[in-house]
Amino acid sequence: MTPANIIQLYLFIDFVVKEHDLIKVLIVDDHALVRMGIRRLLEDLPDVEVVADAESGEQALLLVKKHFPDVLLLDMKMPGIDGWEVTRRLKKTNPAIKVIAVTAMSTEPLPARILQLGAMGYLTKESGAEEMASAIRTVAKGKKYLSAEIAQRMAINSLQERGSPFDRLSEREMQVMLMITSGMNVQEIAERLFLSSKTINGYRYRMFDKLEITNDVELTYLAMKHRIIEQPIDFQDEN
Repeated sequence: MTPANIIQLYLFIDFVVKEHDLIKVLIVDDHALVRMGIRRLLEDLPDVEVVADAESGEQALLLVKKHFPDVLLLDMKMPGIDGWEVTRRLKKTNPAIKVIAVTAMSTEPLPARILQLGAMGYLTKESGAEEMASAIRTVAKGKKYLSAEIAQRMAINSLQERGSPFDRLSEREMQVMLMITSGMNVQEIAERLFLSSKTINGYRYRMFDKLEITNDVELTYLAMKHRIIEQPIDFQDEN
């Protein structure tokens, strides 16, 4: 083998090793500007490759089969199949893929519930490039990642004698609650989750009993009061 051939061989081996070491990331968010912003944050990372981005849960599930990413940066609140359902399905079909939930809300019990569902990390949409890179590298190694702010809130919540009333809800009830409070009706939720309207109503009534409320309006008010969902600008808590 000539010196030139040896050099070419070493270059090829180096290329293969680097390609193998890259963490493949799929970005999922229904807002194009958010996807573009995250992609730009990750472009300069030498060990991360953004293989694709998706604007919906449906598209994400298709791209997972095509690209086999190591990590999903997943918006939890999207029309159609939301991040909760994507996480639930991937846990069953592709458990090796690490999910990092990306959301505007960081109030308990959301972080704990999403981690229980199967996500490996939890970031807010205000996270910077350094924190996002740290989260990706951490979960790629099979370890869980929480920002310091969220970890502190979870710790404080666990020490409080009285937690959120939403702690009483199951994972599926939490998912249905978030869909109801986003304005979806029973039929729409049933179609999105491939369940019957009767089943969805069953979840609703169990939630009402657990939360000691009687209707969707009270459910939405309670979710805003406990900062599970964002409050409209003109919303004022009279209590």
